[in-house]
Amino acid sequence: MHKKIILFFILMCCSCFSITATAALDLELTQGIDSAIPLAVVPFAGSSEVSDIVSADLKNSGRFHIVDISAMGQFPHNSSEVDYSYWLGKKINNLVVGTVSTSWGKYNINVQLLDIYSHSILLNKQFTASKEQLRHLAHHISDLIYQQLTGERGIFSTKIAYVVVQKKSPQNIKYSLVVSDADGYNPKQLVVSNEPIMSPAWSPNGKNIAYVSFEGRNSAIYVQDIVTGNRRVLSKYPGVNGAPAWSPDGKKIALVLTLTGYPKIYTLDVDTSHLEQITEGASLDTEPSWAQDGKSIIFTSNSGGAPQIYQVVIGSKSPKRITYNGNYNARGAFTPNGKSIVMLNRDGGRFNIAVQDLKTGRINILFDEGINKSPSVAANGSMVVYATILNGRGVLGESSIDGRIKLRLPAQEGDVQDPAWSPFLD
Repeated sequence: MHKKIILFFILMCCSCFSITATAALDLELTQGIDSAIPLAVVPFAGSSEVSDIVSADLKNSGRFHIVDISAMGQFPHNSSEVDYSYWLGKKINNLVVGTVSTSWGKYNINVQLLDIYSHSILLNKQFTASKEQLRHLAHHISDLIYQQLTGERGIFSTKIAYVVVQKKSPQNIKYSLVVSDADGYNPKQLVVSNEPIMSPAWSPNGKNIAYVSFEGRNSAIYVQDIVTGNRRVLSKYPGVNGAPAWSPDGKKIALVLTLTGYPKIYTLDVDTSHLEQITEGASLDTEPSWAQDGKSIIFTSNSGGAPQIYQVVIGSKSPKRITYNGNYNARGAFTPNGKSIVMLNRDGGRFNIAVQDLKTGRINILFDEGINKSPSVAANGSMVVYATILNGRGVLGESSIDGRIKLRLPAQEGDVQDPAWSPFLD
């Protein structure tokens, strides 16, 4: 029974691909919205570095049609220089203009978002940043523009954690936990090990990541500070320690332990280490995820025969099944509004990334090509990142929650797996 439990846990929570540990991700838009908003980003006077990043961010959101500015005959840098009739004739809805200047080693950036139809300034901001802060500032500007035009908070300033595996030979495998910007830039290794690393999970404040490591050949859950690199062992019970998931208030972590001989869902107080068993019985329970109110948890269980997703109210120990479409549903996670769950769904032999409406039970397949796994929802609920194998190579994919926008994040070298999207970061 012990070997069966370990095999189940590994199959549910981890699959290893051959990858290069230092690889950055290369974001590529593969499908956008046909009715995308026409928008032009004029290279900022003084330096186009910030405007280039803003243009790429907005293009890769799939929500905007970024017009080729090189084909235009005008290059304004502030609202007073804009010939609105010219841009209206080019059928441009909105225009981004700006300037960059330097003073005492700092960069001064002015940016404006203009509405061509109403001749109005929708956004007028000034920033000061160091050279090292320019990319982060550009993402922040993209967030502001995105929110102004769509009404949704942008996710360009968020980050993605993922696991990288460098396989030089069957006996020489290196595992890395990496955090990068949402567009794949600035990869930073947090942990490097010769033993498996899996299941990264962001704390609600975005300052820490919990993950599973098999250092010493036994599983343990660690919590690591993103900035300082300091870490501590949170759970190292005999047997399986797996699938950590932070509660919405950051005070507890749901996890999987085999203290009863079967994988069961527990909660662990981060400060006091108080442990509470949430599920019971002889079923194999794993992959917990909290509801937004912190009062219940969804998880994957084989109590009905095949893996399906169940929900249990904390303290009740009476789970109810919530997925019925398909003979396999796993890795469930709530969308931020709590109205749906994103999950891995198998129907007809394919593993699909799917969204289920909790009120109607209706399922929408987001991605059904390749071998898909490990979906993670963006902080604004608009996008889902997941691991997939495409053309024999492991990549990360992204899809909008309605399936209309799709992107790929292949590594420049090798493959990646087990992504986790960060919360909003201050």
